[in-house]
Amino acid sequence: MRLRSLVLLAGGVAAGAACAESTGPDLPPAAFSVGNGVTAIAAGGGHYLLSGVLDIKFSMGANAKANGSANGQFRQFVDLGGTVADFHGRVTCLAVDAVNGRAWIGGVVTANRSTDPAFLTPINEVGRDVWFRVLDGGEGAGTTDRSTFLGFEGAAGIITSEEYCAARIWPDNNDRTHPVTSGNIQVKAR
Repeated sequence: MRLRSLVLLAGGVAAGAACAESTGPDLPPAAFSVGNGVTAIAAGGGHYLLSGVLDIKFSMGANAKANGSANGQFRQFVDLGGTVADFHGRVTCLAVDAVNGRAWIGGVVTANRSTDPAFLTPINEVGRDVWFRVLDGGEGAGTTDRSTFLGFEGAAGIITSEEYCAARIWPDNNDRTHPVTSGNIQVKAR
C-alpha cells in the first residue's frame, strides 16, 4: 500500500512540474502501473542545470517489476539558442539502489523532435537505445536531486539500455550528474 501511495504521489509531482512550465512544450506526466508486481520506481519532473549553463526540462516515470520487466516513459528538452534537443522515450529497464537514492533508466527513443544537427544522427533515431541516471537526494533543505543528460549507443562503450542498467555505472562524487533546480526526483524500492 505504501508503494502504491508513493507511485501516485510521484506521478503527481512529475505531472505538476510538467504543467508548471511557462515556455517550451509541455512535458508528459509520468506513467505508472500501480500494483501488478511493481518492486521499484523512479519518478519526477522539473528542471536541472547541465554543466551550470543549460536549463534542461525533464519528466520521467519508471517502474521495475518482480518479473524483471520495466515500463514507463521519459522526456528531456533543452533550448540550445536557436535549435533544440527534444527526446521522448519508453522505459525498457530500471535498476535501483534505494539505499543511496540512485536509479539507472534505459529505454528506446519514441520521438525525436530535435532541430539541432548534433541530435539528428543515426544513434538518435526512433527505436534506438537511450539512457540516463538520477539521484534522489532526499527531502528537505540542503538536499539536491540530480540527473544526467541522455546517453546514446556507444557512450562510454555501452551499446544497449539493458547493458547500461546492468552496469550501474556511478562515478565518484556524483560526477557527470547535474543539480535539479526545480522539481523533484523520487527513487524507491519495496
